[in-house]
Amino acid sequence: MAETLVNKYTAKDFKSDQEVRWCPGCGDHAVLSSVQRALAELGISKEKFAFISGIGCSSRFPYYMDTYGFHSIHGRASAIASGVKTANPELSVWQITGDGDALAIGGNHFIHAIRRNVDLNIILFNNEIYGLTKGQYSPTSAKGLVTKTSPFGTVEEPFSVGELVIGARGKFFARTIDTNVALSVQIYIEAAKHTGTSVIEVLQNCVIFNDGIHDTVAGKEVRDDKTLILKQGQPMIFGKENDKGLILDGLKLRVVKLGENGITVKNILVHDAMEPNPGIQYMLANMSFPEYPVALGVIRSVPGPSYDNLVEDQIQEIQKTAKIKCMDDLLMSGSTWVVE
Repeated sequence: MAETLVNKYTAKDFKSDQEVRWCPGCGDHAVLSSVQRALAELGISKEKFAFISGIGCSSRFPYYMDTYGFHSIHGRASAIASGVKTANPELSVWQITGDGDALAIGGNHFIHAIRRNVDLNIILFNNEIYGLTKGQYSPTSAKGLVTKTSPFGTVEEPFSVGELVIGARGKFFARTIDTNVALSVQIYIEAAKHTGTSVIEVLQNCVIFNDGIHDTVAGKEVRDDKTLILKQGQPMIFGKENDKGLILDGLKLRVVKLGENGITVKNILVHDAMEPNPGIQYMLANMSFPEYPVALGVIRSVPGPSYDNLVEDQIQEIQKTAKIKCMDDLLMSGSTWVVE
C-alpha cells in the first residue's frame, strides 16, 4: 500500500482538465465518478497512482484522471501494468480494460497477471460488445446475439469473467453495476486495500451498440429481486421484501423463500469471501438470471503473496551474497583484458 496522507482529497481533485468524450448516457461516466470518489477516501498521495489502459472506449480513462497514466496498446495493459508495479512497488496501479481488450486479444496477459498475483486493481468494463469498433460481438456476448459480425446470431459460448478469474487462481473478484455508485465506491476501496490482483467486473451499459443489455437484472423495477448484494459474514438474502435467500442443496445452490417449508434465516448460507476454498464463490460468480439472482459485491477476497513483493524479496536476498555490487563489478568480472 502506498503512503497515506493526513489531509484528505475530494473526488474533484482527481478530475483532469480533459473533456470527457464518452457518449452521453454511457455507463463509463458512472465508473469514472465512482473511482474518483473511492480514491479520495483512500487518502493516498495523488503522485502514487498510475492508471494503465489498453484500447477501447473504457481505455480513454487515464485522460480523465488527474494522476499518472498510460494509454497503452490493444490487449497489453496487463503486461504494462505488471511492469509498472514491479518496477515501482510503491505505486497504486489501476488497470482499465474492457471485455474485448482483456478477454480477447489480451486474454493471455490477463490470466497470467492474475496467476502471478501482481498487486494490480483491474477494472473490467463488461458491456458484452465491442463499442469502439462499432458493435461486433465480444468474448462475453450472449450466445445467439445478433451483431455486425454475427448477423445470424453468435454460435459461441461466452466467458464468465468470475469463472475465468477464479480458474486463473485469482484471490480477489468482485462485481458491480455502473449505476450503483455507492456499491462501486465500496468495492474499489476494498480492492485498493487488497494486496495482489483484484479484479472488478462492472456490468456497464453501451447506449449505442448494446443498450439495455443488463436491464433484465439492473433495471430499477427488477434489481431487488434479480440481484444479490453480498456482504461479508451476512446471510445471502435478497428481494424487494428481503424474503428470498440461497441455501446449499447437495452440490448446488438453490433459491428459497423465507417462511416456506420451514425455511428461516438460520437456513440461509452466510457469505464468506475469505474462504480459501473457492467452491461456493465459484458458484456465486456463475449465477445468472432467470434461475438465480446475479451476485454483486466482493465475491472472493483471500490473502496471498504478491508477485512484486516476492520479486523484491528475492532481489534483496540475492544482493546479500552477490559479488557484483555495481556496473563496474559486472564489467570487470569474468575474462577481461586490457587493450593498449
